[in-house]
Amino acid sequence: MTTAAAVRTDERIQRDVLDELAWDAQVQPNEIGVTVHEGVVTLTGWVDGYARKWAAQRCAQRVRGVRAVADDVEVRLPGEPGRTDAEIAVAAGRALEWDSFVPAERLDVTVANGWVMLRGEVEFGWQRRTAERELRRLRGVRGVTNLVEVRPATRFDSERTRRDLQRALRRGIGTERVTVEVDGDTVVLTGVVRSWWERDEAERVAWSAEGVRAVRERLLVGG
Repeated sequence: MTTAAAVRTDERIQRDVLDELAWDAQVQPNEIGVTVHEGVVTLTGWVDGYARKWAAQRCAQRVRGVRAVADDVEVRLPGEPGRTDAEIAVAAGRALEWDSFVPAERLDVTVANGWVMLRGEVEFGWQRRTAERELRRLRGVRGVTNLVEVRPATRFDSERTRRDLQRALRRGIGTERVTVEVDGDTVVLTGVVRSWWERDEAERVAWSAEGVRAVRERLLVGG
């Protein structure tokens, strides 16, 4: 039986997203607008760095009842002289080198107008995601395009990977409502999860499997 208290209206979700933005010290809440329609949150406005844009998106995703997030927040760097592309490139190289889980020697970084282009090869999908996460946090970065390719060192066994992933998902998020399909070396996730955290966790688990070169996430966030 559904009670009125269980219903999350767009107005309530909007208030909760605004409160979450104000709560998170990584965000500039006064510069971000929030609208909600049928559980879909649209973020507008501007921030002074890509890391803040990413943090605002994550804030919205944490709120119960949010079905999807449209991130229209712009990155506008402060008016005073900031980092040059060369300085961002140096900082990016150092950030990758400092992370022991990233094969920095196999990656290449180029920067144009504050936008970082990441290329190269790694053995695991989670290494690709980790490298991008390191670059998103850098001051002066407007955005990141991740063109890193995943090239496994071992032969890919699709059926074994499917079974292992299904078991790992049951252990990690405790649900059988997520189905794993493997098409070549691509994992496809379908089904329903209870929160954005479960959605992100399912994707993380899929990328952690050996030999996976791509993940297609088709999960719905529901009850």
